[in-house]
Amino acid sequence: MTRGGGVRPKLPRSQAQMTRLGAWSCALGAWAALLLAWPAQAALDEKLALRDSQAAIGRTIGDYRFTDSAGKAVSLAAFRGKPLVVSFIYTACYQICPTATKHLESMVKQAERTLGPGTFNVATIGFNLPFDSPEAMRDFARKQGVRAANWHFLSPDAASLAALLADFGFRSEATAAGFDHLLQVSIVDAEGRVYRQVYGDAFDAPQFVGPLLELAQNAPRPARGLSGLLDEIRLLCTVYDPAAGKYRVNYAVVIEILVGLSVLLIGFTSVVIEWRRRRRPPVAPNARG
Repeated sequence: MTRGGGVRPKLPRSQAQMTRLGAWSCALGAWAALLLAWPAQAALDEKLALRDSQAAIGRTIGDYRFTDSAGKAVSLAAFRGKPLVVSFIYTACYQICPTATKHLESMVKQAERTLGPGTFNVATIGFNLPFDSPEAMRDFARKQGVRAANWHFLSPDAASLAALLADFGFRSEATAAGFDHLLQVSIVDAEGRVYRQVYGDAFDAPQFVGPLLELAQNAPRPARGLSGLLDEIRLLCTVYDPAAGKYRVNYAVVIEILVGLSVLLIGFTSVVIEWRRRRRPPVAPNARG
């Protein structure tokens, strides 16, 4: 066959195979070099990320707008009045984010057993827009088996995403495999201030439940009679049991407190009775005829 008309000459079979093999080798080599170079250039600076995360403690978070997994508009201010637990994920993550979310779910359940159901809210926010859409967040929640009514999966507005992440001190870097980011759970108090940052995908219960317990113990609550007093005592006497790996009520301390209150009440009642007895006017003797 001639070389005219743009037609390439036909190579012997072995030579053609070697040519294709060489081309594939060059392509794979270039791709491998790109994969090796990209993470090195875009790797997360962990010291800087941790510094920014810690600097967020005490900061009041702005009132950002989201769309929840049901397609409804949600304001961050709507969560004020109760502590809020915030985690950041991207839905295309196939291992770390799901693992961290499952562990967070176990800690949330333990915190609710300690503090009571409905005492705080949880928000998982997708930061990889536009891919972390409400539909993607709903699918992520379903795959992780999260069905709690107080746990919300949110997609932020693209225009305010950078400011939102900066407020929480959350940093991420794109890599060939997805994103490199700090595994961070933020605990926000009832007034919207970052109270504590918890790190890792398998943190211990005291790191998470402890701050929520502190917020519950220090939060002003209206008096609710005897049941309210008992709730206060239960919270004050909740301790972490390392052997069981969970929080429990130290009933020995509860009994001591109740006994002490009983003694004080009896003593106070006795003093009042004695005081009233001494204030009574003396009884005049009967006159004799």
